[in-house]
Amino acid sequence: MAEMSPLRRRMIEDMTIRNLSPATQQSYLHAVSKFSRSFGRSPDRLGLEDVRAYQVHLASTGVAWASLNQAVCALRFFFGVTMGQATLPERIAYARLPRRLPVVLSADEVVRFLEAVSSLKARAALTTAYAAGLRVSEVAALKVSDIDSQRMVMRIERGKGGKERYVMLSKPLLAILRSYWRLARPPYFLFPGRSPDMPIDPTTLHAACRSATAAAGLDKRVSVHVLRHSFATHLLESGVDIRIIQMLLGHENLSTTARYTRVSARVIANTASPLDRLALNVTPPG
Repeated sequence: MAEMSPLRRRMIEDMTIRNLSPATQQSYLHAVSKFSRSFGRSPDRLGLEDVRAYQVHLASTGVAWASLNQAVCALRFFFGVTMGQATLPERIAYARLPRRLPVVLSADEVVRFLEAVSSLKARAALTTAYAAGLRVSEVAALKVSDIDSQRMVMRIERGKGGKERYVMLSKPLLAILRSYWRLARPPYFLFPGRSPDMPIDPTTLHAACRSATAAAGLDKRVSVHVLRHSFATHLLESGVDIRIIQMLLGHENLSTTARYTRVSARVIANTASPLDRLALNVTPPG
């Protein structure tokens, strides 16, 4: 096994100090490594013009916008933090993301989808994701001890950015989780992987989503994040204050949560037009 370079070790230390998640650390290392390999030189011997050329190359290959910006985040961290070039990161431009409305399932589609999940563990995990609006990493990381049936909440220990929060534990979900627990008896992680001391791999849940989508005959591409979008939209349509939804989702900015107002047909339909306030007679004089 090749020995780790001092530069790679320093970047890992920098990310660890800043408490970046293991997944983020891995993606940053992978992105910087790809950048380095594309020029055949160590990244500390490359500069802003090389970064620009690399961005042009990535864009020309049709790489997804999200992947392009992930590379930008990694390179901004590498040059700004590990290399100590404080002014360089802000000169590395992000790609402008196309603004697409999130895919949302109707209540009937959620039922069809969840009932089509064949695995007991995957069905319980995906039901939990919808019931509490969780990200796939948050579902996978849930521990048995995170379920607080006395207070009827679930503890999300490490949400995005390492933030902790609580979400609701609905009575139907509690009943489902109790039935699942009696059958599966997970010792530590609520949804363990192949090894009981490790959480379920997110790719397992992604695969379960694909299979259930096909089995349910849905024409929408359903993922764990689509269940999260559906959770937020359904809460909004039932009259829950958007600031509460923001807290439940763990969004830092309200503007992120506000996009669900753009996909909620019920909210749109129930929004009064300024015309409603006018005493206007539209019948032309006879």
